[in-house]
Amino acid sequence: MKYRTVFDIIGPVMIGPSSSHTAGAARIGRTARTIFGRIPKQIMITLYGSFAKTYRGHGTDIALVGGLLDFDTYDERMPQSLKMAAEAGIHVRFVESEERTEHPNTARIHLSDERGKLEVVGISIGGGKVEIVELNGFELKLSGNAPTLLVLHKDQFGAVADVATILAKHQINIGYMQVARKEKGLEALMSIETDQSLSEELLQEIRQKSGMYAVTLLNN
Repeated sequence: MKYRTVFDIIGPVMIGPSSSHTAGAARIGRTARTIFGRIPKQIMITLYGSFAKTYRGHGTDIALVGGLLDFDTYDERMPQSLKMAAEAGIHVRFVESEERTEHPNTARIHLSDERGKLEVVGISIGGGKVEIVELNGFELKLSGNAPTLLVLHKDQFGAVADVATILAKHQINIGYMQVARKEKGLEALMSIETDQSLSEELLQEIRQKSGMYAVTLLNN
């Protein structure tokens, strides 16, 4: 295994006790919060594998909710996240599943409010690193190690070309791209990791193209 930096070895700055069960969980929650775009009113979190067995003792519940409140891994408010969510009128429910998953540290997060719903599946792969492997039923693989553009759009001719053209105009290089759809002609999802950061101007250009439903940027 290769390490890119010393922080891959010693782990992230965090509120403990575990980089996998707390720091990783917090990052899964915070990524879901970023995609949702706001603080949810209802949170249902289904836990699998070791997450389901040890989440209370390892603080995984606290970390996931802290991330959903937009707390970073080292935020001193993290231990109070469940209390703060309750005080804010957010309904939080945890479900322990016995279903077997590919990775033992897996969480399925369902967020909702009067404006909409979101379902995200994330895994904590160790050292505070995470992957988002499902978004509203779309399979994907987000590492969070690079700026990532998520574009939910109508499955139609020219949609991918429109986004690629705008990125090229702004001299943005694509490091990794994935396109998925559930059914021909309905919704599709583009996941694009880039080598450069993306401006709000660029995001607005994409939003103005025909058939674009939602455009979200995840920064590492």
